Amino acid sequence: MRITKEKTAENRAALVQAAARLFRKHGIDGVGVAEISKAAGLTHGALYAHFPSKEALAAEALSHGMAHGYKAMASSKAGRELTLAEYLEFYLSAAHRDNPAVGCAIAASASELGRQDAAISARLTEGFERLVGTIERALQDLPSRGQARQRAVTAVAAMVGGIAMARATQKANPALSDEILVAVRRVLGELGGESVEPKPAPAAASGAGRRKKP
Repeated sequence: MRITKEKTAENRAALVQAAARLFRKHGIDGVGVAEISKAAGLTHGALYAHFPSKEALAAEALSHGMAHGYKAMASSKAGRELTLAEYLEFYLSAAHRDNPAVGCAIAASASELGRQDAAISARLTEGFERLVGTIERALQDLPSRGQARQRAVTAVAAMVGGIAMARATQKANPALSDEILVAVRRVLGELGGESVEPKPAPAAASGAGRRKKP
């Protein structure tokens, strides 16, 4: 039976969405094409009808994941740009830490992406630059444009690293994981000239035995 153009596009989108979710949750090297195909409701062979390799799918899935995460983070409030504090509240949150499959694709796979091919590196770079530009606009009141750019690069790198470390320490030391989120949000807020007093993570998200908020 001949597949329509609409069905072909639908199948491709299903593969990209499934791959984006699974790569964020398990990492690119932690997921095989068979698992992606199954999650998309397709056969193994169908995947290769759309993408010449797993790497080509990973590059497109990374772009999809970054666009999805960016849209969620950068949604305007009442038609205005978010403040730096609001970006930090969203990104460095317990909800983002606890749900990597639907969060920022850069934070979910940053260390792994450095070992992938040039096409994936290029997509990562595009996403990073987009985040930097967003944070730079939130720092537009700084006297120097160069200073805003430098601080934005620093902030995005710290945001990505902060989420990665909060996830890495959560199972062994929930209190430290919460502390990382609080500390990075507070210091980055000061970097932008804003006072950020983050709310502690809810007990259900991190488990027992955490320190009290300083």
